[in-house]
Amino acid sequence: MALYSAAAAVLAGLERGEGGLKRLVYNSGFPHVRQLYALVSETLRYASVLEKLLDGAALLQAEKKLAPQLAKVLVYDLLFGKGLKCGGRWKALARRHRARLEAELARMKVRYKVSRNEDLLAPEKAVSAAASQVPRYIRVNTLKTCVDDVIDFFKRQGFTYLGKAASVEELKSLSGKKFLLDLHLPELLVFPSQTDLHDNLLYISGHIILQDKASCLPAFLLGPVAGSHVIDACAAPGNKTSHLAAILKNKGWSVHSFSWVLGSAFRQIFAFDVDPKRVATMNTLLTRAGVTGCQLAQQDFLTVDPRDPRYSRVTHILLDPSCSGSGMVTRGPGEEAAPSAERLQALAGFQRRVLNHALSFPALQRLVYSTCSLHQEENEDVVQAVLQEWGSAFRLVNAFPSWPCRGLAAFSGAESCLRASPAETLTHGFFVAVLERCQEGAATPRWERAVGDSSCFWGVP
Repeated sequence: MALYSAAAAVLAGLERGEGGLKRLVYNSGFPHVRQLYALVSETLRYASVLEKLLDGAALLQAEKKLAPQLAKVLVYDLLFGKGLKCGGRWKALARRHRARLEAELARMKVRYKVSRNEDLLAPEKAVSAAASQVPRYIRVNTLKTCVDDVIDFFKRQGFTYLGKAASVEELKSLSGKKFLLDLHLPELLVFPSQTDLHDNLLYISGHIILQDKASCLPAFLLGPVAGSHVIDACAAPGNKTSHLAAILKNKGWSVHSFSWVLGSAFRQIFAFDVDPKRVATMNTLLTRAGVTGCQLAQQDFLTVDPRDPRYSRVTHILLDPSCSGSGMVTRGPGEEAAPSAERLQALAGFQRRVLNHALSFPALQRLVYSTCSLHQEENEDVVQAVLQEWGSAFRLVNAFPSWPCRGLAAFSGAESCLRASPAETLTHGFFVAVLERCQEGAATPRWERAVGDSSCFWGVP
């Protein structure tokens, strides 16, 4: 019953515009976020069908105390999902109307001349063509295993290993129980798009991480050498943090609490997020992945003092701030696909502030700025504005020259940035820029001298 109530609350929050799907799920307090996210996503995918069923069966008229959001969730799981899992009065209520709902579903199939439930989905609610062609990527967690062992494991499970991919076109042709080694990233395996590995033993034990290829680029391109001290400024849910730990080979001390402790200078990774639920989720993920050299902090990164001695040795920062999320091909229908100009302006202003703040850490040598946004306002425009503020102190690195999709020609040098897209790279939409320090002792940027304001809360401004 708790699952359905939580799902109904997320649907109501989406309708009221209180945030995106992922944020509302993470903030729900429900302990099994993956289960909740899946139920809400599928209910949203069938939303137009469910509305017709509820109208045709007159369920809300018959049950006046039943909220529409809860009705959709119950009817989805009753007719399209794995069957009702809850007990109590909601289960009894749904089953009481089951015959009428099934009859209405049968009439809909006849009316639309289809035989399968999936064929009832309206085109705008179906999985997009872009999403369906993006493969299932898994990152081998080298803190616990190695690529060869994972390949052998899947071969024993009946999968066929085809070797290293030679082109993006090879990834498109994957089908059935076949998989490849990615052509760009050495610890990334590629499976057909509909491969479900959530119940796989390697995933449950943290030996593999289900992570889109584009999301692997920031840590890969930051590339800190062993012994480096790193900040992950917007760390939750923790996939990029665990990737950093794997690159650093976990040379830090174990973390036993969220609070700062004596000796925290020995931590190699400082990971920040302001939301306590997201920090708790991140702690679970990192523990499962075997990450030990990381210090988690429930703190707004903009309130972190760059001059604090704890960060005096931080040379690398990964910054993946809040953004519109417009590049996510698996976005739920309730998420904001086309943000307003005002919304983009607010996001870009926040992103400029947090990027400026990150560049002010005195020992910083290399920074990766990334978003899962398609909008120039959040990507090239932010990088250009901040580089202008810092003058000759930092420069753009021509990162990953073999990557096929480059930054938009918004300013001279923007081609050094990377973009990713379903069409060109078979990934989610993504943007990555790599910045390096050019000289020591750069002057304080104009933005800090003028305002000195770090009062913005971490998250959506």
